[in-house]
Amino acid sequence: MIDQGIERRSAAVTEMPDELRQDVRLLGKLLGQVIAEQGGEDLLADVERLRKAVIAARRGEVTGDEITAMVAEWEIDRAVQIARAFTCYFHLANLAEEHYRIRILRERDTEGRVERESLAQAVQELGNERVTELVKGLELHPVLTAHPTEARRRAVVTAIQRVSGQLTEYNAAGRGASERAESRRRMLEEIDLLWRTAQLRSTKLDPLDEVRTAMAAFDETLFRMVPQVYRSLDAALGDGTGTRPPLARPFIRYGSWIGGDRDGNPNVTAKVTRETVQIQSDHVLTALETACTRIARTLTPAEQFAPPSPELKTALAAAVDAHPEVVSVMATRSPSEPHRQWLLFVAARIAATLRRDLDLAYRAPAELLADLRLVQDSLAEHAARQAYGELQHLIWQVETFGFHLAELEVRQHSEVHAAALAEIRAGGELSERTEEVLATIRVIAWIQERFGVTACSRYVVSFTRSAADIAAVYELAEHALGRRAPVLDVVPLFESGQDLANSPAVLSGMLELPQMRERLAATGRRMEIMLGYSDSAKELGPAAATLRLYEAQEQLTAWAVEHDVKLRMFHGRGGALGRGGGPANRAVLAQAPGSVAGRFKVTEQGEVIFARYGHIAIARRHLEQVTNAVLMASSPSIGSRTAAAADRFRPLAEKVATASEQAYRALTEDPGFPEWFSLVSPLEEIGSLRLGSRPARRGLGAPRSLDDLRAIPWVFAWAQTRVNLPGWYGLGTGLASVGSLDELKAAYAEWPLFNALLDNAEMSLAKTDRSIAERYLALGGRDDFARQVLEEYDRTRTLVLQVTGHTRLLENRKVLSRAVQLRDPYVDALSHLQLRALTAMRTGTPSDRERERLSTLLLLSVNGVAAGLQNTG
Repeated sequence: MIDQGIERRSAAVTEMPDELRQDVRLLGKLLGQVIAEQGGEDLLADVERLRKAVIAARRGEVTGDEITAMVAEWEIDRAVQIARAFTCYFHLANLAEEHYRIRILRERDTEGRVERESLAQAVQELGNERVTELVKGLELHPVLTAHPTEARRRAVVTAIQRVSGQLTEYNAAGRGASERAESRRRMLEEIDLLWRTAQLRSTKLDPLDEVRTAMAAFDETLFRMVPQVYRSLDAALGDGTGTRPPLARPFIRYGSWIGGDRDGNPNVTAKVTRETVQIQSDHVLTALETACTRIARTLTPAEQFAPPSPELKTALAAAVDAHPEVVSVMATRSPSEPHRQWLLFVAARIAATLRRDLDLAYRAPAELLADLRLVQDSLAEHAARQAYGELQHLIWQVETFGFHLAELEVRQHSEVHAAALAEIRAGGELSERTEEVLATIRVIAWIQERFGVTACSRYVVSFTRSAADIAAVYELAEHALGRRAPVLDVVPLFESGQDLANSPAVLSGMLELPQMRERLAATGRRMEIMLGYSDSAKELGPAAATLRLYEAQEQLTAWAVEHDVKLRMFHGRGGALGRGGGPANRAVLAQAPGSVAGRFKVTEQGEVIFARYGHIAIARRHLEQVTNAVLMASSPSIGSRTAAAADRFRPLAEKVATASEQAYRALTEDPGFPEWFSLVSPLEEIGSLRLGSRPARRGLGAPRSLDDLRAIPWVFAWAQTRVNLPGWYGLGTGLASVGSLDELKAAYAEWPLFNALLDNAEMSLAKTDRSIAERYLALGGRDDFARQVLEEYDRTRTLVLQVTGHTRLLENRKVLSRAVQLRDPYVDALSHLQLRALTAMRTGTPSDRERERLSTLLLLSVNGVAAGLQNTG
């Protein structure tokens, strides 16, 4: 085992590409210089001593006890500084890997080459005619959430982005020596600032802080990236993109729960929801005005070379009559350039919409689109490239984002609605919580009046158990506004194993509701339901949850066909593997046949938002991969193969699900387990990280119970212990129950769902460290629990390797394997620092002052481990 560890790490270092190695070394050297300057050479020496020790431990040259003794020698304040150093290192290593990934994406983007999992590849494999048909109904609906899994402060994120900018400048081709020297100096300056920036939040985020954080992703990436994805599809569908009307239609619609999700979060109020939509609108209108002004200023074809259409001439004349003070200035500045004049006028109207100048403002996006198409049609005859180039991008942006940017969705727990209705029916004074439920519905009505129904109509009901839970929302809407109640598309969220099994019956009950029948008639029999991956996995274990969710999708798909309903399944997937995370494109391909049908809606949570949308090249690649998978999964030939595999391996899946769930419940439902879990992990302390506005518990169950605990802190805490239990526990027992390795191998080879299940578990196992985990598990004083966990780990690891045919974890995932192996020793360093703090807080009696310092060390190490593992919850 030791020799294998040495060989693996040596191979990983050898395999590291030169460009990545150079960036990591450069950033590491600059960080070392900053540490020495700010903390002294002795601090850098201590950092190096720990770094070398954890690497040597991986080679079997140093024991864990020796590292524990080394860490115990340091004063707590010194340990805090060392934890800061390793945390900063991970931020910079992550940055170097991102730069390398972008470089590889660009190198692969060569003329004549069709990139794997791209839109062009989908067209090539499925055929132009088939994809053209699929595109007509194609819907991709990512929903951003404020789920508290982004451990980094916004100030830290922006500091890293500034370092990134300087690294880009430093590596740019054709740079002279003096230019590179200046970029290096600026990089050092920014790393110095990163070191001086507090890693931990001093105040708790409020919901509007979370909204503004998400807006950064829109401003920096989403707005510019979306038309690039459409352009890729348009180019794949036919020659001449940019010189003809587009063959691609806009199929992406963003949604958001940020500022709308109040399930267990009393900080999200009706006032917050109202302000959220206003913030979103301000950002998208600002972006649209900027884009329109930029295009208008460059749109300089003279009238003699691009004559305006009669319709444009008429519109310009009408604009002069209605707003002479606005249009006359443009005519003076741009004589004989009617298209430019018109677009400048359009930009002025967008600006008026932003400042609510009702005399000039657009009343709806449709009016803006009409004006943009007017100038596009005028240009098309004489200047087609101008008509279908950047102007088409602007049209796509308006079609995608409207004036509200993303559809704001409201979520609340079914028990809150039931309690509110009971109060209302009883008469008397209403509680503050019930008044807030009614105020929320009134705010939805205001949003629809101001921005249209599409800005906010979906109301998600957590833990839906019957059609009565859906009817409750409609009844509350009547109490709030009577006949003036807003248009509501109430979405049931099925999370527990029992709720998933009962979901078809609930939908049948919903069809009996008059409000639901009215909405089905208005939408062409469209209905949406949501499947919760996080809570089902926390309840059933990862293997059983995955298989039960698939079974529910099959049943719901059949139900939709039987009742002539166009059903869209909304997948509430987390970032971590224990919450349904993993590669999104593979998740799409693993869905039950017929359940996708060209429509895919999924949550993008926490740290995933910045991981996927922090850079345009990465964001574009992510959306192309997911769209490719949606197209492929909607193909009848692929669906029939998947269906055949699912039928063949259904008995195997039932065995795995049943046995794995039994093993998982045997551990987690033991009466002593919750207390043990809180002792062996930093569960209770994680709340002090102030990751988001939402409490760790819903507040609807018994204190300190696992039932009331959110899935995010559950997964986050296990990741910190290096056990990663939510990503694999029970799977080994499930696989062992089958009794046939050949049958398991066949399922892995032929069934996408089973393949994804094992590959995701393999990733989770690869981020598990048994020797470090043993130290955490020992803190709980329950050898029986610790032994149970470690035995299941050994069983799962062995069987996953046997079924996949791998000789080591991630053997077929070269890039990820290299990243994990190179990071592991440095994560070990932070784990040892965390263990020092956690051990003292669990087994000692520190003074209040010492406990505060230990808490700082613990939380900083939690932050660093999250950066090292690149996931939280």
